[in-house]
Order: sequence, then structure tokens, then C-alpha cells
Amino acid sequence: MMFQEMNYNTDDMKKLVQSTFYTQRKDINKGTSIRQLTQEWPFLFNEAGMAAHFQELTGVSLMECFLANVDKKCRRLLSFLKSVDAPKHKQVQDAFIKFQTERGQLDGCSGDIIQMVLLLLAHFGEKEENLFHYVDTTCLAQEVLTEKLPATSCIIVCGSSCFTAGTFMLSIDQEVVNDHITSFIHAFCLLFGSYYCFNIHYPVELRSTLEFFQRCFFSINPERGTKVQWKKNKKVLPVNPRVLTLIADLADYEWT
Repeated sequence: MMFQEMNYNTDDMKKLVQSTFYTQRKDINKGTSIRQLTQEWPFLFNEAGMAAHFQELTGVSLMECFLANVDKKCRRLLSFLKSVDAPKHKQVQDAFIKFQTERGQLDGCSGDIIQMVLLLLAHFGEKEENLFHYVDTTCLAQEVLTEKLPATSCIIVCGSSCFTAGTFMLSIDQEVVNDHITSFIHAFCLLFGSYYCFNIHYPVELRSTLEFFQRCFFSINPERGTKVQWKKNKKVLPVNPRVLTLIADLADYEWT
């Protein structure tokens, strides 16, 4: 396994990232390929290394910020999607029915987060295959058909469902950069962090889902600019209107 035998101390990793951060950014900003970055800066693609780089870059603690917001917002968001959104949108209702079977005995935070991600994709009408690529449970990194992967970042799910998979991989630019991620939460945080650490635009096909997580779960709220790469002649709004609408609807929702 690519990362299975590497053991990283979080404090040592932070010091290493801090001491070499300028050189890392210089290599990334000049357009060094992902394949070359995995060779020169391999620790940037594991949980501790990417989290340290992300915090240096944005001032946000990747995992801690996400989990704190999950604790405050996840159950309420799921309640809204089930009681208010699903009756209005068939794709959300269909997703709920599907998850009742797939989720099985997976309780607690991890199951809720998987459900939240997939339901938000359904709410915004954004396709699951743009974010997840499913392979056999026993698939190795070198067996992944990389030409079938999305061009940007994606989570490779080792199994037929995010709810039942025990292993995940991270792909960036059709390169498997981490092949031994043992929890969906870590996989999703690595996916999100990769967009910032490696200067990757949100794909247009996932623009609403990713911006919603950016603003509501990773607490990154710029007043100007966007992570979505639009065509040059297209008017770009500072905040995605569909994201604003959902945030406003959630604010109006009476929690019960």
C-alpha cells in the first residue's frame, strides 16, 4: 500500500510543513504535476500533512472545523432535507428511500455525514459519479482504471456503497495519491482540502455542493471570488444563488 507503512506524528508533521511551506507553495503555484508532487512532497497527501498545509494556507483547521460544524448542523440539515425538501423534490425523496436500504446498521456521525453529502448532491441535482468512483472491495491502487476517473479530485470507494465501504482512496488529476483511507470522514476532508492545497477549481458539475460545504461546514466565506472555473464571458456572482437559497431556507426552518 502506498501509505500504509508510513507513520506520522502530528506535531512533527506540523513543524515539517511549516518549515517547508514556502517551498511547497512555490512548487504547487508553478504548476508542478500531481505525480511529481507525490514524489517530492509525499506527506502532503496524507491526513496530517494535508491538514497542516491547509491550516497554514487558510487559517482553518480542516478536520476540527468540519466536525465542529457537523456537530452543530448535520442533524438539523438532515431533518430539513427529509421533512421539507424531500416532499418537494423527487430526487431527494428517491435518495432517502435508497439510503434506508444501503445504510443498514451504520449509525452515528459517519453514516449521517455520508447521507448528508449524498442528499445535498441530490438537492442540487449534481451527479454522484462526479464526486465518487466505485471499485471492487479488494481493488488495489494500481488496478484502478485512472482514465475513467474525473479530471479533478474524487473519492474512490472500495465497495458498492459509501455506507459499507471499509477503505477509500483519493484521486487528484486522475492520479491515485492516497490508497489507504479508512474512514469516509477523512476521505471527504482530504477531498475538500485538495481543492485549496493544490489550487484546483471546483468542477462546474459540483459547484453548488462544494460551495455549500465550503461556507457552512469549513467556514470559508470570502466576500469576493469563486473556486468555480467559469468561461471567460460568463458573469460570475460572488456567492452561488442556489447555495444562498438553501442557506436562507435553513435559516427560516423551525427546528423541532
